[in-house]
Amino acid sequence: MAKEMESPQEQSSYTVEQLVAVNPFNPEILPDLENYVNEQVSSQTYSLDANLCLLRLYQFEPERMNTHVVARILIKALMAMPSPDLSLCLFLIPERVQMEEQFKALIVLSHYLETGRFQQFWDESAKNRHILETVPGFEQAIQAYATHLLSLSYQKVPRSVLAEAVNMDGASLDKFIEHQVANSGWIVVKEDGSIVFPQNEFNHPELKKNTGENVPLEHIARIFPILG
Repeated sequence: MAKEMESPQEQSSYTVEQLVAVNPFNPEILPDLENYVNEQVSSQTYSLDANLCLLRLYQFEPERMNTHVVARILIKALMAMPSPDLSLCLFLIPERVQMEEQFKALIVLSHYLETGRFQQFWDESAKNRHILETVPGFEQAIQAYATHLLSLSYQKVPRSVLAEAVNMDGASLDKFIEHQVANSGWIVVKEDGSIVFPQNEFNHPELKKNTGENVPLEHIARIFPILG
């Protein structure tokens, strides 16, 4: 038997996350989901599931789409990189909407981030500051992503490379580095000021475990009859 739709009084007793779980295709929860996006922005929290639910509802009722809310969803998704949240969101947004200037700008920014072109990213961000400033914490989230990507790609980088990646210089960069030294295990080389990142399996491939070497031969032997 199909689940009956809850009354507005019953819905009001649920949190937004519960509404999404109980009845994600109920158009009556659309205003709650829009308000929840604004709440995520003001509280600097994030719920991909709730935001995807809202975008799906917009697909069914395109006349109710609020592009300001959609822009905020995409900015929050961009802040979640390296997670593929932005792609998941764009899949639910019509192409005609994606062709609007604000969304085209966000897509371009995502391409710069995905390819590690941080100088281009920050230059383009400056041109679209009026869009990005609506979501607090954007710059800090991208700086965290940039340093994450650098730490996976390099064992050591010059100070100038880090400065370009996080769009900082001078005293603000000094403070940023000091924080990372204290909290993330970075090391500053005294001679040239370059940054040494903690070892991981990506910047030191020898640390990567070869799981294939740990599979007992008898386990492999059992697989062949199954495959056959």
